[in-house]
Amino acid sequence: MKIAVIGCTHAGTAAVKAIAAEHPGAQITVYERNDNISFLSCGIALHVGGVVKDPEGLFYSSPEQLAALGVDTRMRHEVLQVDAAAKMLRIRNLTSGEEFQDSYDKLVVTTGSWPIVPDMEGIKLDNIQLCKNYFHAKEIIARAEGARRVAVIGAGYIGIELAEAFCELGKEVTLLDNMDRVMAKYLDHEFTEIAEEELTARGIRAALGEKVSRFKGENGRVTTVITDKGEYEADLVVLCIGFRPGTDLLKGQLDMLDNGALLVDEYMRTSNPDVLAAGDSCAVRYNPTGKAAYIPLATNAVRMGTLAGKNLTEQKVKYRGTQGTSAIKLFDLNIASTGMTEAAAEAAGLNAAAVTLRESHRPDFMPDIEEVLLKIVYEKDSGRLLGAQILSKADLTQAANTLSVCIQNRMTAEDLAYVDFFFQPHYNHPWNLLNKAGLVAEEQRAKAADDAAEDHGAGAAEEAAEVQGAQAAEEAAEDHGAKAAEEQGADAAEEAAEVQGAQAAEEAAEVQGAQAAEEAAEDHGAKAAEEQGADAASERKQGKAQRVSA
Repeated sequence: MKIAVIGCTHAGTAAVKAIAAEHPGAQITVYERNDNISFLSCGIALHVGGVVKDPEGLFYSSPEQLAALGVDTRMRHEVLQVDAAAKMLRIRNLTSGEEFQDSYDKLVVTTGSWPIVPDMEGIKLDNIQLCKNYFHAKEIIARAEGARRVAVIGAGYIGIELAEAFCELGKEVTLLDNMDRVMAKYLDHEFTEIAEEELTARGIRAALGEKVSRFKGENGRVTTVITDKGEYEADLVVLCIGFRPGTDLLKGQLDMLDNGALLVDEYMRTSNPDVLAAGDSCAVRYNPTGKAAYIPLATNAVRMGTLAGKNLTEQKVKYRGTQGTSAIKLFDLNIASTGMTEAAAEAAGLNAAAVTLRESHRPDFMPDIEEVLLKIVYEKDSGRLLGAQILSKADLTQAANTLSVCIQNRMTAEDLAYVDFFFQPHYNHPWNLLNKAGLVAEEQRAKAADDAAEDHGAGAAEEAAEVQGAQAAEEAAEDHGAKAAEEQGADAAEEAAEVQGAQAAEEAAEVQGAQAAEEAAEDHGAKAAEEQGADAASERKQGKAQRVSA
């Protein structure tokens, strides 16, 4: 079986060792464009500050060690093209310029990441440096010797560590970031305020909430960093803005996040089952949310690389995901975090709450004590732990590792409140600080439940009152309507009676008038008839008399 590995820093080194152990008869070829492997870039600041005198100590493996495992390690070889469908690679020997092709049965992509370099005016001026690999470390140290003013752009962990290192070397240091807080991805404001105070107290100028727009220089060398709010003189600029996955070779061939991070399953397989991937080239499963996220850390890389090697041909060991657990030492402060900050949980739309505790790290009867700041973030409804941060001059950073295990195993605040921890006055209190945080979180949840019940009861009472009021109003309206109808009925009856009476009177009058008229007519007719009869009788008498006389 032919196995090709592209890239050999943390994930690549771990993958190769696991493959060699799992498949001793396989033909393993590593293509690495640098002349070294396994460089711990997190040690650059320690080297710059003089804490690590010999940079060779920042390597934990070598091509010779891999060769002893039967691995063909091709240093200074760059892969130019990957045809995942045909299982073919095109490679260039950077020493000789020769190009050639190679085939594979299984491909492991551990191409890592590369610093983000903004496209802006002056970016190509001399003494603007990146901070990623061994070559960068040597360049930074060499150029820092002649620099008096150093600007570090990016206030994440690497930027903070470099700012401290340059400060310890006596440089005038300006730390710039477009966020309004240092280490904002890792810590909430209670912690970053303390860190910023420490930076200022040490003489480091923090230009936060400022966006770098361009660089000015003289004779091809940088002299000034220009932001949207000001200008800062600098003889040396170090870019620590962030990283992007080195996956251009596979665009259009494998599934990725929008930023180019390869999507892998729980066995480190990409969307092509014959291509596995690990490390900074990949997205991780972020346990607090259960979603894919880009979190480039050496700890993620070595675990994922080992799993890629173990699961190369069959599904053996599942990936457990990550909490993004990390730590930093800032002068005398020991700081660590795991999982989500409260701000991150809110931004993700989670229904979260937090507990923040300040207390001594051990009993007050001990000869010396240090204050500890601890914060845990949890889901309101379920109590599930989402994240934690801790800061103290006492080194309590291992608490972040403990809480990382809690988050990974979906433990709740109640679980944390009653989990078993030792007590020893040299180190802690009878109630461990983590237990106390869990207890306070449960008290908060209980109070929230009571408040919700009261609100519900008040709401129900208000609704009942509204219903009763509506019913009373309806009944009153009905009573009023009935009374009004009754009154209207009486009025109508009275009016009807009056009308009927008037009509009856009118009709009676008409009848009486008619009768009177009739009677009058009858009387008149009778009288007329009587008079006519009398006249007729008289006429008859006169006629008779006339006849007698004749």
